[in-house]
Amino acid sequence: MSEVKLSAELRTTFGKGSARQARRDAMVPGVIYGHGNDPKHVNVEGHGLALALRTPNVLISLDIAGDGTELVIPKAVQKHPLKRSVSHVDFLIVKKGEKVTVEVAVVTEGDLAPGNNMLETLLNTITVEAEATHIPTEVTVSIAGLEAGASIHAKDLVLPAGTTLAVDGETAVLQVVAPQAEEPAAEAATEGDEA
Repeated sequence: MSEVKLSAELRTTFGKGSARQARRDAMVPGVIYGHGNDPKHVNVEGHGLALALRTPNVLISLDIAGDGTELVIPKAVQKHPLKRSVSHVDFLIVKKGEKVTVEVAVVTEGDLAPGNNMLETLLNTITVEAEATHIPTEVTVSIAGLEAGASIHAKDLVLPAGTTLAVDGETAVLQVVAPQAEEPAAEAATEGDEA
């Protein structure tokens, strides 16, 4: 995964007023923490950050004016409830070669066995440990030909090289269920009349 370069500046004022002013200036307030360092409060360019956050677990190189560069990943993103614009971001400092624990999307491919079986997704994401500069964007699993009663557990997922599970291997991720038989409408009406 390539890193995204964004510019930022250190924040010297705090509170709602300064956060609103930063947003009016097309900046997003954020905090950088990790590796035992004191937290750094920053304002990050808003448009570039919004584009970068479209990629899950994106690796960002923040060029902080007057304070050097930090390699970070977004850890918590807060969005405005109505506008859905980014209102605050917590960043975690990472180093090249360091392992990080992240959530990765589980994507299915293929078709179930013939019939009216349904795929029940128990986990949309799976927690994995990967090298900070090689975080996978997704884990793909084949459901081709699976019949009712089949299930896929975390240990069944094929992970990219250098990536390991950070959850119990027996954790169910997907399962195939048979369609539920509906009660005939005539019987349901008759039972309702008796009550």
